[in-house]
This record gives sequence, C-alpha cells and structure tokens, in this order.
Amino acid sequence: MKIIIYTSATCFYCVRAKALLNDKGLAYTEIRVDLDDTERDKMIALSGRRTVPQIFFDDKHIGGCDDLYAYFKHNDQA
Repeated sequence: MKIIIYTSATCFYCVRAKALLNDKGLAYTEIRVDLDDTERDKMIALSGRRTVPQIFFDDKHIGGCDDLYAYFKHNDQA
C-alpha cells in the first residue's frame, strides 16, 4: 500500500498520525506543506481541506489524524 501524509513541522496531530503509522509498521511518504506552497496547493486540491495532516492510502483520501485512528478502529487490517 502506498501511503502519503501531508504535514507541517509544528503540527501535534501530524506527529500523532505518523506515530500510529509507525506503530502499525507502515511505511509512508511525508510531504511537508510548510516548506512548499505548491505541495500545499496540491494537498488542498486532492483533499478539499486546508489543515494537516492529510493522509492518503493508494490515492484514497483517509482524512486527518482523527480519521486515521477511526480508519484503523473500523478496519483493523494492519
């Protein structure tokens, strides 16, 4: 599974989301939107949201940190 997480440096929820992915043993690509306005614009276009984190599994938008926790609660696959 290809996982992409859009983050910023000072985001507590980004840290929590990455920790959950790490706890599940899942590799991911992190894209820092605080360093690249083009990537921020891409994240907004893909997700319809301006906040971070925004998480995608195989191009499917999962949502933010709370959405990621809910995903694993309901889909205990990993």
